[in-house]
Amino acid sequence: MTDRRQVAHLLRRLTFGPTSAEVDAGVRAGYDATLAAQLRPAAPPADAPSAADPVAALGPDAARADRQKARKAQREQVDETIRWWLRRMAGGGAAEKLVFFWHGHWATSVRKVRSAPLMLAQQQTFRRYGTGDTGPLVRAMLRDPALILWLDGQKNTRKAPNENLAREVMELFTLGVGAYSEDDVKAGARVLTGWQVDRATGTARLVARRHDDQPVTLLGRTGTFDVDSYADLLVRHEAHVPFLVQRLWVRYGSGVAPPAEVSAQVAAAGRDTTALLGAVCRDPGFAATAGTLVKQPVEWLVGAVRQLGVPMEEVKAEQLLRPLGQMPLRPPSVGGWPVGAAWLTTSSTLARLRAGQRLAALAPTAADRLTGADRLEALADLLVVDGWSDRTRDALTSVKQPGRLLALGLASPEYAVH
Repeated sequence: MTDRRQVAHLLRRLTFGPTSAEVDAGVRAGYDATLAAQLRPAAPPADAPSAADPVAALGPDAARADRQKARKAQREQVDETIRWWLRRMAGGGAAEKLVFFWHGHWATSVRKVRSAPLMLAQQQTFRRYGTGDTGPLVRAMLRDPALILWLDGQKNTRKAPNENLAREVMELFTLGVGAYSEDDVKAGARVLTGWQVDRATGTARLVARRHDDQPVTLLGRTGTFDVDSYADLLVRHEAHVPFLVQRLWVRYGSGVAPPAEVSAQVAAAGRDTTALLGAVCRDPGFAATAGTLVKQPVEWLVGAVRQLGVPMEEVKAEQLLRPLGQMPLRPPSVGGWPVGAAWLTTSSTLARLRAGQRLAALAPTAADRLTGADRLEALADLLVVDGWSDRTRDALTSVKQPGRLLALGLASPEYAVH
């Protein structure tokens, strides 16, 4: 793999999609310097939406018409939050891609939470804690209002324990299947009893009368635990770092779990997420994953918008993402979005072609570059594709119309799988 291919591969994985100019700059700086720059912490957003939840602001005696109006405003608030986040993705680098990773990892849906401010607050937690030691992140997420609502934590009381949050925290978020027992789930649920969400203030608090404060045996330890000591047990567990390494490799590496020796090498970086992500990108096996990872629709769309220089406001991204099968803030389940071939169906290919046609129509300047005898090379450069397969090249060679060529390039296997 050439230096340019190495840098292009790195930037394709760490960001939503590099431009050719960004790859050029990365080649000049070198692989290590480019990696370090991408992993540098980003400033928190200064333009995040800040409106209160209109439904939560209503009093108990609000009229039906007022409630209907508030619910409509609530839906519009969610839509605007999605648009704001997509604009931020298009303008950001690795930091925002990592926020999106955590959103898919701690998969929480606004369909049930029904609050843009709570979903945005969870995002801010990912931005604040998601780049460092996982201890503070897990502590914050165990008291995150959106996650508590999503996994029925507010129904978890001393008299009627609900195990959803405790189970998913261990199975999907921190340890993985096989690292805990059903008794651990029951004990964890008892530790998490009593947390209630106040939608009006956007906060969660522990209600003592609903909390079970009796000692439990949890993950091999016996005692009286609170949210923070439970979080500490999770992140200190021997299964935690290898589990996180696997999740990072699946989303940033090959789409499948890494070999045991790769997992062990990366896990040596410890619990710091930035260090782990750096270890993934420095591992000798990382370069060999080129051409194996299927882009999620959000990654595909945001990358195309960046490379074509199209303002996100003009794209009407929600209209394009809906048929592609992915929408920020709306993961299909607590397990998050699928990986790999699930995004490569016949219907998804047609959806990418239609979306590509829409994007090409919005990018005449980019399309104008695709008129010469070297138009296929120019297309590869524009879309930061290493090269075309013989089959794709044969399909593209006869296409003379620049806009159609661009749309077909965006729908090609080489662009969908990077």
